[in-house]
Amino acid sequence: MERFDLLIHGASEVLTCTGEGTAEAKLAPITKGAIGVRDGRIAWLGTEPPARGEFEVDARGGFVGPGFVDCHTHVVFAGDRSGEFEQRCQGKTYLEIAAAGGGIARTVTATRAASEQELIELAVPRLERLLRHGVTTAEVKSGYGLDVESELRMLRVIARLGERTPISLVGTVLALHAVPPEFKADRAGWVRKVIDELLPVVAREKLARFNDVFVEQSAFTHEEARSCLEAGRALGLSPRLHVDQLTANGGAQLAASLGAVTADHLEQISSEGIAALAKAGTVAVLAPTSTLFAKARPFAPGRALADAGVKVALCTNCNPGSSHSENVFLSMGLACVENGLTPAEAYLGFTRHGADAISDPSLGRLQVGGPADLVLFNADSYRALPYHFAMNDVAHVVKAGRLIF
Repeated sequence: MERFDLLIHGASEVLTCTGEGTAEAKLAPITKGAIGVRDGRIAWLGTEPPARGEFEVDARGGFVGPGFVDCHTHVVFAGDRSGEFEQRCQGKTYLEIAAAGGGIARTVTATRAASEQELIELAVPRLERLLRHGVTTAEVKSGYGLDVESELRMLRVIARLGERTPISLVGTVLALHAVPPEFKADRAGWVRKVIDELLPVVAREKLARFNDVFVEQSAFTHEEARSCLEAGRALGLSPRLHVDQLTANGGAQLAASLGAVTADHLEQISSEGIAALAKAGTVAVLAPTSTLFAKARPFAPGRALADAGVKVALCTNCNPGSSHSENVFLSMGLACVENGLTPAEAYLGFTRHGADAISDPSLGRLQVGGPADLVLFNADSYRALPYHFAMNDVAHVVKAGRLIF
């Protein structure tokens, strides 16, 4: 038989994440498993390799699983908001800081002033840190430009970064992230500009897969979100939403009524909202690092969401204001300790369910014919990842069959 390009052996188990039933059953492990890779894709899965590899990696008793999918990030930005972190430590809330001219508006000023090349150079180290945490695919949002030209520049930067870095990037247009300073007296004017001018260019140039809106007291209303997301859908952009984060606003029900792919944050979600997401099949994306960092309790009710049958994904939400962190394992540990997920559910949150949150079922799973995006860990079980709290046990990362870390 033809040799594999890469053979990984000596694993305690290979988590394929292809099963059905309980979270543990979904992990579908192959005990003492091995993986054969050819032409960037998985050619074989099992316990006794039928061929040798041109290049072989001994997992040395660690476990192997799919490359992580970080399904909600804001890694393209300029500027620093450490002063706001200090204010929060002194008791100011996120909404109070935003009302005083800080928050997203501060990052918008810095991002607008940065060149495309500067934004790339700032984002590359963030993506490298995600890679070292096992992330092989990441969703990245615009939303710090808040004018047509700057939003397009951000999305083009995301596209260029996807060509430059090993991580596959999925673009999301988030033009309704905050009201631009120029439109404080004409919110409807900005919404019309996004719908009439920005979204058609984004769709024509294929700069994004998703269209997102932040629904909040300091951001946009249900009606504004609906008009923008329906316009985007007509252009081929799938809807996502930031909802029920800082205040209870019925955002989960809005997401469900729109058939949104995801509803993100959800710290303030109601029982009615949970039921609506379950019925609609919308993925809940939790950002526990953000809840911690922004001091915005409570944490989202992950246990209630999972028990209701909602797919729960996790993310780093890496951004300059509410989650200045690329630490996947901090998010995973918090999801268990504060959101009420089990270790298996937390692991699925960055693999299979993370992939579902970007509408790509080829990712977050290991299956013959699928992409050879893999992570080898120093730990012998997925349970060690949230337990070894916020610590990185990644030994190797493989992207498209190539050892990249």
